[in-house]
Amino acid sequence: MILLQIPDRRRPSAVVAVGLLGDTVQLHAVSTTALPVAAAEFAAAYVAAETPAGKAGLIHTLPLPGQVPSTVLLVGLGDNSPADLRLAGVAIGRVIATLDEQTGVTVAIDAPGYEQSTALAEGLVLGGYDFTQAGDADAVLHTVDLIGELDRSGLTAGDEAADAAGWARDLGNTPASVLDPARFGELADQQLSAAGCRVTVRDEAWLAAQGFGGVLAVGAGSASGPRLIEVSYKPRRTAGSAATPPHVVLVGKGITFDTGGLNLKPAGAMRMMHTDMCGGAAVLAAIQYAAIQRLPVRVTALVPAAENAVSGSSMRPSDIITHYGGRTTEIGNTDAEGRLVLADALAYAVARLKPDVVVDVATLTGAMKVALGLETAGYFANDDHLAAQLERASATSGEHIWRMPLEHRYAASIDSPVADARNDPGNPGGITAALFLQPFVGEVAWAHLDIAGPARATSEGPIFAKGATGFGARLLARYLELAAAG
Repeated sequence: MILLQIPDRRRPSAVVAVGLLGDTVQLHAVSTTALPVAAAEFAAAYVAAETPAGKAGLIHTLPLPGQVPSTVLLVGLGDNSPADLRLAGVAIGRVIATLDEQTGVTVAIDAPGYEQSTALAEGLVLGGYDFTQAGDADAVLHTVDLIGELDRSGLTAGDEAADAAGWARDLGNTPASVLDPARFGELADQQLSAAGCRVTVRDEAWLAAQGFGGVLAVGAGSASGPRLIEVSYKPRRTAGSAATPPHVVLVGKGITFDTGGLNLKPAGAMRMMHTDMCGGAAVLAAIQYAAIQRLPVRVTALVPAAENAVSGSSMRPSDIITHYGGRTTEIGNTDAEGRLVLADALAYAVARLKPDVVVDVATLTGAMKVALGLETAGYFANDDHLAAQLERASATSGEHIWRMPLEHRYAASIDSPVADARNDPGNPGGITAALFLQPFVGEVAWAHLDIAGPARATSEGPIFAKGATGFGARLLARYLELAAAG
């Protein structure tokens, strides 16, 4: 875990990271002020003699035995764009994470402008991530001094967005033996109440009384009962602020483990299913960011949480369930459970919360992984303005999305002879899943993000380590900033 700070005075550090611009293969000017004369001359001589590559995120390590600093990290910055600065930050953060907690570290990189400083801070914190099981003691803390041409508000935004994403990763990486629906609600309450949000966790009795048939059906086979986690953030009224800020509802799939139910998944496909609640983790992280940043936008996060397990009380193929609001679904496949819990939460959001915008996030379909791979999320939107805002948020966060068509030629495939819809309409699976969800939002501006691919990483990549990635947390944080700005 990395704590970023801008020191009041320069302090000697054992490790100093300085930037190496990619095109010109030259050190950032700030390196001459960050390094003692001898170290700066040595670094400059090395660059002149070796012309090391300045590719973003590539690190050249220069040991200086017996000196302070004892190590200089020459870090490739590429073209110094936000995307390249984020990669550089991750690379530095990963090195810092291997150091002793007492090792002093200075990062001397110019990141002028809000977006550049945001990206650098995000990278440093994301790169220093170390999984801490949700609810356990804090991880090892490394304090990092930042010097250079920097935007303080951008650093703060990047730091807080990456911290929120780190919490989402912690939740996603926690095994289902620890993170059942009730514990999910407890952790949300602990984290988000402290951030200034109002948190309410509803149990099975409330869900039954309110008619959440989808959540109850999915959770029926588990010894751990389902929950609805509802978190609200309302900005403080200030002089000159809009009388009524926009209300955004974020809905995140919260399946704490997915066996597939009676349509049981094969063993290999079940291995990572403790991460099937990553959509829920992302929306909780996003509302944390909104509250800490005090964004002038009203946000409600809903996480229908359940475990899709196998027992004598599990839902069955051919069951008919009634969702919140009265719409019915015929169960064709118990492994298409995510849309069932989302449907209840979406219907509840529209009927009870009166949102201006609804965005849902879910690890929903394997079809989306086939269509877009493991690094890009697909999204559907019924509103072009919302789609444009999500695209801008994607560009600035570096979390890649691709708009998919709400192609109503396939709508007939969700028809059922005994219910309003069936939950297993078949291919194209990502599209038909979105079409299943759309009736629950009616005419409200809505987007559905299918993050089945990028929500989890099977190996270390340029940004994320293996495991839950927290994908969507930073994307939604950027989106909420845009929504607040109108």
